[in-house]
Amino acid sequence: MNSILKFVCGTLFNVLMGVVLASLVGVTPAIGAVAGAVVPAVLGNFMPAGAAFEGVYTEVWTGELIKRLNAGLKADWLNGIPDYSAKVDNEVIHLVDVGGDPDVLVNNTTYPIPIQDLTESDVPVGLDKFQTKATRVTDDQLYALSFDKYSADVERHGNAILTVKYKKAAHALAPYSHTDKTPVIATSGATDESGRKKLTVKDIIALKRAYDNMEVPEDGRVLVLCPDHVNDLLEADQSFKDKYYNYTSGKLLNMFGFEVYTYVNCPYYTKAGVKVPYNATPAATDLKGSFSFYRPRMFKAQGSTKMYYSEARTNPTTQESLVNFRHHYIVLPKKLEAFGAIYSWDGATAQSKDQAVPAEKRWAQVRREAAAAAANAAADNPAPDDPNSELEA
Repeated sequence: MNSILKFVCGTLFNVLMGVVLASLVGVTPAIGAVAGAVVPAVLGNFMPAGAAFEGVYTEVWTGELIKRLNAGLKADWLNGIPDYSAKVDNEVIHLVDVGGDPDVLVNNTTYPIPIQDLTESDVPVGLDKFQTKATRVTDDQLYALSFDKYSADVERHGNAILTVKYKKAAHALAPYSHTDKTPVIATSGATDESGRKKLTVKDIIALKRAYDNMEVPEDGRVLVLCPDHVNDLLEADQSFKDKYYNYTSGKLLNMFGFEVYTYVNCPYYTKAGVKVPYNATPAATDLKGSFSFYRPRMFKAQGSTKMYYSEARTNPTTQESLVNFRHHYIVLPKKLEAFGAIYSWDGATAQSKDQAVPAEKRWAQVRREAAAAAANAAADNPAPDDPNSELEA
């Protein structure tokens, strides 16, 4: 009976996916339905390791996860950032640092015109690797639960990856500390009960002035506010709220040349205005800050997504399947310029400026270092001679 149930569920799923895929490519849905039912039956045991049911391919589940990654939890502030996914090779993307622009002569009367060399350099950037921990699905759960356990688990894996990769992106798009090209503005409003200065409209204008001084074009400026700063603005006065708050959507409107968004997982800043490293635990005095960037100077890239799966029938003692996913993605500024932040100041601590940005290892570098460490360990600790092996003549 269990085998019949699994066969029926797998066949229905394949038929449904066949209809969907046929519609996407412009083929008659009936053909897709037939293909979904017939092809797995014809292939029989020729299935990739990790099929959810007999005849259901890991490629389908991986595609389902990718669909959820593309249309799941939203981070609208990433929209419009140049996408270099097509240039990813082996989870590494190569950017070209074009250096400075050529000088422009106005009303020139001197010939021949001077020659200027433009420098270019290759900048390889490894994508970050996001992996979910393996989760189990027992055969008992499959027969007892009234919902599709596999689909629910794929959605949860996808949402977990989205949450972390967007949080990592937000951290990458916030400067480490204040410099001439990466302004970090301290809040200057009234002090709240926690001791921090509230965000004011003047602080946003100060950030705008910094962008103006850097001669950053107005079209493409983005401001992402953390929850504390959003609430500060809404509490400011009714006239501001009426002008910049959409009561229907519950969102702030664009202001002072910035496209305005809100995000709950903004990066933390110390009371001295220095960004807390991504993997570090924020101190009690560290608070979330808002960040901003000029969209054309940033980039994003998505690499491969892969599903890992072990079937319950290969685990006779536990009779449980294990599944997890690996996903590669990166968001970064092309150069350390044209992005900024606003942090919650305590009103007393001096701001630390022009701090050296700590190097951050990405997956490609971690992988190389791990391989090198393993090779060195093998060289330092060679395998002992086997006394049972034959002596060389």
